[in-house]
Amino acid sequence: MSAQIEAFLEMMAVERDASHNTLSAYRRDLEDADQAMADGLIRAQEADIEGWYAGLSRRGLSPATTARRRSAVRQFFRFALQEGWRADDPSRRLEAPRRGRPLPKVLDREQLEALLTAAAHGDPGGAARLVCLIELTYASGLRVSEVLGLKADDVARDPAYLIVRGKGGKERLAPLNEAARGAVRHWLEGRMPKDSIWLFPSRGKSGHLTPRRFDQLLKAAALRAGLDPVGISPHVLRHAFATHLLEGGADLRVLQTLLGHADIATTQIYTHVANERLTEVVQTHHPLSRHRRGSS
Repeated sequence: MSAQIEAFLEMMAVERDASHNTLSAYRRDLEDADQAMADGLIRAQEADIEGWYAGLSRRGLSPATTARRRSAVRQFFRFALQEGWRADDPSRRLEAPRRGRPLPKVLDREQLEALLTAAAHGDPGGAARLVCLIELTYASGLRVSEVLGLKADDVARDPAYLIVRGKGGKERLAPLNEAARGAVRHWLEGRMPKDSIWLFPSRGKSGHLTPRRFDQLLKAAALRAGLDPVGISPHVLRHAFATHLLEGGADLRVLQTLLGHADIATTQIYTHVANERLTEVVQTHHPLSRHRRGSS
């Protein structure tokens, strides 16, 4: 790892408040480019950068990973220009890969009820924790890292809203319905260890439950509920929150705020999900649709 890359990552951490996950991803991306260059990334020429970039898709990397690696290298060279390490930007002609935006998987209300019912069965402590995790995520639309990063003090007074610090350190309010608040109260009664600062303690290094463990518990509950575990994850609960709000008539700008999206274009994908679901409902339940299918 070159000193210039280390300096860039330090700038991202200090000046842009980049998360640990973002920094780790950028480190991998820049290491990959650095190792591909004969004289290192800082001395690379346009042909070197373009050759490396063209090879990413041939290596089987997804469009999302390719786009992130392009972004990391572009940002690195902009920083190099500012610092005076380079007089030119060899990454300036890299074009972003074209990619369609896959629609997020969504649970309907019946599937969500089945998942909650399955989660409630098991040993009392584990069941109370999992029901609380599901209700909290679905009621508030929190990211999995935000849910698992909650502290016991955040919910100690049975709040109707949580103050959440999301991406980029931005704070927002996340609502809690009565079902979620009841699940939190029930979990707090038996939460162990009681002296942990975390709402969902764990014996692991972080001190709280990990995203991987949350995902495993959800998939096990999905199997008990007769649902395909492949389509169940903590992030799918967030998608369900967003889609069900839109189906209920929520304003897109309000949803953007609740989800903590910096760009409303990210939120707009849920309008496609909601429209697809509404079309399916009409085609399935409208009497004229049934008549036409039967006569075709």
